[in-house]
Amino acid sequence: MSRKLAREAAFKALFQLDFNFEEDKREDSENLAIETMFDDEPKLTMKKDFEFIESLVKGTRAHLEEIDATITANLKDWTLPRIMAADRNILRLAVYEMKFVEPAIPKGVVINEAVELAKKYGTDDSSRFVNGLLESISK
Repeated sequence: MSRKLAREAAFKALFQLDFNFEEDKREDSENLAIETMFDDEPKLTMKKDFEFIESLVKGTRAHLEEIDATITANLKDWTLPRIMAADRNILRLAVYEMKFVEPAIPKGVVINEAVELAKKYGTDDSSRFVNGLLESISK
C-alpha cells in the first residue's frame, strides 16, 4: 500500500467535498467522494487502502471546526477562506494527521507529505506557505 498515494486520494476527496456537496448530505457525500478517488486510482486496490483514505477523509471532516481554528490561529494577515482551496485542504489533512491520528505520525513526515502535495497541486508559492504554516502549528 502506498500511503503517499492514499494521502493524495484523501486530499482530492477533501478538495471535492469542499466544493461539491451540501452539508446536510455529509455522510453520503463523504462516501461518494472516497469511492470516486479510490476508483480513480488503479494502484489503490486493497481494503487497507480504502480504509486509510476513509479514515483520513472522515476524520478530517469530523474535526473540521477544530482544525480550521488551529489553522486560523496560526495565520498572519490571512483568513481561511482567502487561502487557495488546494492549500486549505492540504493544510486540513496535515493538521488532522498531526493532531488526531493515533498512533502518532512523525510531524516531519506529515509536513513533508503536505509540502509534496502543495508542489503538485498548488501554486509556485504553495509549498513554502504550507511548510511555514505547518511548522508553526507543529510547535
